[in-house]
Amino acid sequence: MDKLKKVLSGQDTEDRGGLSEVVEATSLSSGTRIKGFIACFAAGILCSLLGTLLLWVPRKGLYLFAVFYTFGNIASLGSTVFLMGPMKQLKRMVEPTRLIATIMVLLCIALTLCSAFWWHNRGLALIFCILQSLALTWYSLSYIPFARDAVKKCFAVCLA
Repeated sequence: MDKLKKVLSGQDTEDRGGLSEVVEATSLSSGTRIKGFIACFAAGILCSLLGTLLLWVPRKGLYLFAVFYTFGNIASLGSTVFLMGPMKQLKRMVEPTRLIATIMVLLCIALTLCSAFWWHNRGLALIFCILQSLALTWYSLSYIPFARDAVKKCFAVCLA
């Protein structure tokens, strides 16, 4: 309690170390974080749309599609780093409620690129892109309280 009183009154003269000073100096303001999130998310959507359009380019379209679509999803996923910070984002990605969704997103990203560059299979790349989007959606829903339960109930009602 005494420590809290000292900090609040400004009497805390303890050296906090160089690392905490670096963290405070490189911290982004909340406005900058929001702008970074919006810019990164918009760039992700733009890349995904561009990738979809590039699919129909002769000869190199499949490669361009896989790269742009995957980069777009990674940028969209990475946009939350601006809101939470990189370490908190990584910790939350491997929480038990998100671990399977995180693995599925990363696996679908890898399989999309493999199907385009090594297997040269356009249909398989499209399937993995669809699965990539579904996995990313399921992962994103894990951040909204009770959203996954609502989606499950909605599908149960629709299928019943």
